[in-house]
Amino acid sequence: MQALAKRSIQRLTRHFVFLASGGLYLLASSQVAAAASNAPSADAVLARAERAMGATGLSAVRFSGSGTGAIYGQAFEAGKAWPKVNISSFSRVLDYRSGAMREESVRSRAEPQGGGAVPLMGLGEQRQIGFVQGNYAWNQAGQATPAAPVALEARLHDLWTSPHGVLQAAKRNQATVDFKTEAGRSLSVVSFTEAGKFSAAAFINEDGLVERVEAKHPHPVVGDLAVVTRYADYRDHKGVKFPMRLSQSHAGASTFELEVKEVEINPASNIQVPEAVRNFSERVVAEKLADGVWYLAGGSHHSVAIEMKDHMVLVEAPLYDGRTAAVLAEVKKLAPAKPLRTVINSHHHFDHAGGLRAAASEGANLLVSGAAKPFFEKAFANPNRIKPDLLAASRKKVKLQGYDSKTTLSDGTRTVQIHSIEGSIHSKGFTLVYLPQERILIEADAYTPAAPGTPAPAKPNDNNVNLVENIERLKLAVDRIAPLHGRVVPLSDLYMAIGRKP
Repeated sequence: MQALAKRSIQRLTRHFVFLASGGLYLLASSQVAAAASNAPSADAVLARAERAMGATGLSAVRFSGSGTGAIYGQAFEAGKAWPKVNISSFSRVLDYRSGAMREESVRSRAEPQGGGAVPLMGLGEQRQIGFVQGNYAWNQAGQATPAAPVALEARLHDLWTSPHGVLQAAKRNQATVDFKTEAGRSLSVVSFTEAGKFSAAAFINEDGLVERVEAKHPHPVVGDLAVVTRYADYRDHKGVKFPMRLSQSHAGASTFELEVKEVEINPASNIQVPEAVRNFSERVVAEKLADGVWYLAGGSHHSVAIEMKDHMVLVEAPLYDGRTAAVLAEVKKLAPAKPLRTVINSHHHFDHAGGLRAAASEGANLLVSGAAKPFFEKAFANPNRIKPDLLAASRKKVKLQGYDSKTTLSDGTRTVQIHSIEGSIHSKGFTLVYLPQERILIEADAYTPAAPGTPAPAKPNDNNVNLVENIERLKLAVDRIAPLHGRVVPLSDLYMAIGRKP
């Protein structure tokens, strides 16, 4: 019916003319309007899809499987492919009634280069458990349930662009419908926007099944992020049709391929937002490392504020607007008369670059690796329209400056050196910051101190070994390391971690 209606509209809206008895006649516009009125409405398309997919009465779905993927935002080289991973176990609970999702995955590296928290090649797997409900996102690590606000929009996207979730989201957001033909097949395209969260277009085939969803959601680095999710090989599960193959791409690059092995319809689900998550706010704790040098901790990702003669320098603007805004506020408290002029980015990975837009909104110069500068120029030219960020509100122009293998900032009283970390498997354009007068080294991801008393691993971490090699290559006189994860430690802790003495 949809295909017939579409063909009728196409024929009539071309305003065909024809010859008859020597006269030229134009089809009446009323005929066009009549044909258009026969096209199914968005509500009718969604109702048909709900019946076809068994969505009526569906409150929750749990599915599990295995596959492959990629660590989005953790490319070895800025703008290049994401590091590949193997997914030995994956499951999601999609609770449509309470607007909640639980995701658990076990992943291991499929290639050695690139970032992310997945253990280095051959050193085991990483288990991740993440949740979202309403306007709250959080993780689970043992008994701890840390808030994860940076993941909110992405997780809401995955919940409400799922095969059945997208039908519900479209219904509550005044969706519109269009009709397209692809490879000779007719598709209904239902489009809508979940205000401040994401926009989506669900492509529904002639059998009433959701084949793919093309969506965009806000991202702290790249602006509105295009995500395409495809669903295939639908099978019946107690009257509910669910796809047994799922795939996803971000900005055109594949990030997820899953073979579904098990589907449970209307499972018990009791996802509750922990009180600590509900009451979460970004907290910055300033620890003085030396006169005019502060370690800004209090979260998972840290920064360092450095006071110069007439301005401030900040090393690292991490995660997202919320974290970096709190860091910027603390910098102003530490030196209210000195403007923030420079922000140094350690490397291009998204968790360490997610606050650069916020820093740019303050008018700061952003110092990034020369290798990553073209990527950032392109990323920052793409705004967050769905959920305007601090940069959009400021209407400031981003000021990017690339640094090379050694860059020095000095005001005659204090010197700040930026050095490349050569030979790293973590990132191309990876850097450390060194304060020669204070003998402090600042770095991210090359070394994260273990808990006090933890014995050195049997096999030293390759990134730790590489950092020592670079400290020795550069002949840096280091007393303390201020890691951008973890705690400030003496240099001897790094050497102890690789089984050596300084």
